[in-house]
Amino acid sequence: MMKEGIPLRPDRFAYGVRRLIVHAAALLTLFVTLPAHAADRLVVAFGDSLMAGYQLKPGEGFAPRLEAALRKSGVAAHVHNAGVSGDTTAQGKARLGWVLGALKARPDLVIVELGANDMLRGLPNAQTRLNLDAILTDLKRRKVPVLIAGMRAAPNMGPAYTKEFNAIYPTLARKHGLPLYPFFMEGVAANRALLLKDGMHPNPRGVDVIVRGILPQVRKALAQ
Repeated sequence: MMKEGIPLRPDRFAYGVRRLIVHAAALLTLFVTLPAHAADRLVVAFGDSLMAGYQLKPGEGFAPRLEAALRKSGVAAHVHNAGVSGDTTAQGKARLGWVLGALKARPDLVIVELGANDMLRGLPNAQTRLNLDAILTDLKRRKVPVLIAGMRAAPNMGPAYTKEFNAIYPTLARKHGLPLYPFFMEGVAANRALLLKDGMHPNPRGVDVIVRGILPQVRKALAQ
C-alpha cells in the first residue's frame, strides 16, 4: 500500500530488481523465523505493507505483535511475516506457491490481507476479485485454513467503485465459507495518531489496535 511502489515514470528494470530483492528477503525470513517449538501453531500473515511492517522497527510490525498477543493469551503460535510492500492481489497470487512451498510445515492458518494497492491504483474490481478468488481457491486446495482480512476503498474513489470494491470481501467469504475480519485497518484508518506521517500505514500504536481487533478471530480460527 505504499505510494513509493507506484512511480509515475518507472524504470522497469530497476523496479524489477527491487522487487526481486524484496522477495528474496521475504524468502530468507522463512528459514530464520520458523517456529521455535514443533508444538507451536504456524500462522502466516500474507499481505502487503500493512502487514509487512513498513517503516517500523523489528518487533513493531503486525506479525511479531500478533505472535506476542497470541502467546500472552495462552496460544503457543509463531506468526510468519509474509507481507511484501507494494504487492497487489496479482503479485500476491503469483508468489503464494513459493511462500507455502518454502515452509517446513503446513500453516495452521493463513491471514490473507491484500487489495489495498489494487484500490489505490484504481485497478478494475473484477480483476481484484478474481485474483483473491484464485488465492483462496489455492489455499482451499492445499487444505490450509484461512481468515480473510478485508479492505475498504478510500472515499475519493467514488461511490460506484467504493461500493463494488467493498463488496468483494464479504462475497468471497460467503463463496468459500471462510471467516471474515471486515476491515484490517478498523479503528486505525484516518486516525492520524495511529498512522505514520504518510497517513496510510499504521505506526506501532496503530499496529496494536489492529492486533487487538483481529485477535479474537485469529484465536477462534486456530481453535477450530
